[in-house]
Amino acid sequence: MTNDVPSTSVSMQPPEVFHYDNRTVRDFGVATIVWGIVGFLVGLIVALKLVYPDFLGFVPELSYGRLRPLHTNAVIFAFAGNAIFFGIYYSLPRLCKTPMWNQALSKVHFWGWQAIIVAAALTLTQGITTSKEYAELEWPIDIAIALVWVVFGANMLGTIYTRRVRHMYVAIWFYLATFITVAVLHIVNSFELPVSLFKSYSLYAGVQDALVQWWYGHNAVAFFLTTPFLGIMYYLIPKAANRPVFSYRLSIIHFWALVFLYIWAGPHHLLYTALPDWAQSLGVVFSVMLIAPSWGGMINGLLTLRGAWDTVRKSPVLKFLVVGVTAYGMSTFEGPMMALKNVNALTHYTDYTIGHVHMGALAWNGGLSFAMLYYIIPRIYRTGLYSVKLANVHFWAATLGIMFYVLSMYFGGITQSLMWKEFTADGLLRYPNFLETVTQIMPMYALRSVGGGLYLTGALLAVINLWATARQGSLLASEEVRTRRCRRSACTERPTCTAGWKADRRSSPC
Repeated sequence: MTNDVPSTSVSMQPPEVFHYDNRTVRDFGVATIVWGIVGFLVGLIVALKLVYPDFLGFVPELSYGRLRPLHTNAVIFAFAGNAIFFGIYYSLPRLCKTPMWNQALSKVHFWGWQAIIVAAALTLTQGITTSKEYAELEWPIDIAIALVWVVFGANMLGTIYTRRVRHMYVAIWFYLATFITVAVLHIVNSFELPVSLFKSYSLYAGVQDALVQWWYGHNAVAFFLTTPFLGIMYYLIPKAANRPVFSYRLSIIHFWALVFLYIWAGPHHLLYTALPDWAQSLGVVFSVMLIAPSWGGMINGLLTLRGAWDTVRKSPVLKFLVVGVTAYGMSTFEGPMMALKNVNALTHYTDYTIGHVHMGALAWNGGLSFAMLYYIIPRIYRTGLYSVKLANVHFWAATLGIMFYVLSMYFGGITQSLMWKEFTADGLLRYPNFLETVTQIMPMYALRSVGGGLYLTGALLAVINLWATARQGSLLASEEVRTRRCRRSACTERPTCTAGWKADRRSSPC
């Protein structure tokens, strides 16, 4: 984090003029909030169906079994996916001091991803599915996902290659890990034999299928819902707080430890199954080891705010970032604990897992997504946020909704597990009827619906606020930038730093 003006002894080229493409950023931002509302609404409908089974009648397309995968895909790949691209298309050019490599590829990426989302919605509501968690889409859509992902990767790699700065900030490392690993995960897990246009069968079978599926499923969380958001965190917190990152060295350690350990933790989803015991134990060991890099990243993010906590009280952007990063730390401690076999025996197959997943999705991914929207939209529209007060109301509605949701599922899940394991004096199950455990936690399902309703209400307030922000400003579709590129052969001088900012020994005027 150094001054843009290098020392005078460094040979310079004339100023260069280029433009940032804010239109694509805007498009991904709009898609983020639109698909977010859709995903949250479908999730609320699913939650209400568990309280009121007759809700919306018995229309097959609106049944629980079809809406539930639609909800997960909408939140993960439509809401969080567009949020990832929203953040990357804004931050990557600014970190590289260059425009995105190819605007045509940016457009293909945007419209291709939206077409995939629409295709997913149409097929899932018709019951066309592979029945594999987070990988329900059939083979034609799988191929489209791979092609669009390659377009995104090519555009990103081209941008990095043509950068005007020598050093690659750690956020870019996380973006690269996301592109490479998600491509491998998607392709390997999607090996399947098509038998018709809308039906295929996995090439794996039995325990091999389960292992590959949860190697993919867990690492979809790791490299789609974690690493890109960590890159965005490392960009956004220093920018929003106007503070340097607490420890750049810690961010590098965080990156390498995380990407090495995360990929092996998937077997913890298959404890007490036919998976060989050594593979289960391997997943447990790597899961527990993950606490160190995950908490290193959380601490690095929160300590970046040292000296800036007074601004957190006033800034909705920082509020969402603080809650999001804290939830990241809570989820990445809770996950390894749930991977321990004695704890897993209590939580697995219960609604406790639902609470754990939504702590990450609503607070971590949702928190960073809304922080990005409130930070970026006013800047590309050259105006201030329409209503800081409305954004703060959104923050408290979302936070309260998360608490209602997560705590109700924690209590409900533990209640389920204890009832399943309770025996009479004669050694018989006290509750042999599964329905008894369901009726016992119905109040928790109702409370979860309240939490989901609050979260959706907050998101609708964000729509109003962001729409009004855009109306009072005007989109700077092509943002002109003037910068200097120094000759790499001359980059031997230590940079000049602004007051209060330490020069990192890796940094240079290039």
